[in-house]
Amino acid sequence: MHTIVVRVWLPDRPGALGQVASRIGAVRGDVLGIEVLETGAGNVIDELVVVLPDEALVALMVSEIDAVDGVSVEHVRTIEGSHIDPDLTALALLAEVAESTPGERPATLVTALAELVGADWAVLLRDGTEMGRAGDVPEEHILDLYRRGREHPLSSGPDSDVFWSTLPDGPVLVARRADRPIHTRERDRVDAIMRVAASLLV
Repeated sequence: MHTIVVRVWLPDRPGALGQVASRIGAVRGDVLGIEVLETGAGNVIDELVVVLPDEALVALMVSEIDAVDGVSVEHVRTIEGSHIDPDLTALALLAEVAESTPGERPATLVTALAELVGADWAVLLRDGTEMGRAGDVPEEHILDLYRRGREHPLSSGPDSDVFWSTLPDGPVLVARRADRPIHTRERDRVDAIMRVAASLLV
């Protein structure tokens, strides 16, 4: 069995998701989970966890989904093991941070968050001082460019491939994921984790 996560853009109309599920079933796929990542402008972005009997069926499944009117596949990735519920994983992450020693908590948090969101790198800062990192974090001046771009008055919103979670008088998490866009629900989940974790960090 082969487990994948497929992100799809669907028109916000009754039956669209059912049509996608039917196409997945047509290639002997089984939908184990659905998460709505974003809605707006007449579209819905869903993330589906799908089990296929054979990896060779992935391309055919994507072709079948793309054939549904108004639907397109944004990204497909393989996951190991059983279905991973991102909200349950987030709770387990917070439990892991709480159970760590105070000195280990920043590193535990940033490493687990990077794994949760699939980030290429992540860094946790407080007042400009690094508390923990995961991956190949860029130089400080590059991080500052991300910050200035995010805060620019003409910016339409956060960078599509950068998480930037800031708490008043608290730590800042910066993380980048280049292989797929970051959507609203993912940002909200990271912000919620940071709100809880802030009280645990030294």
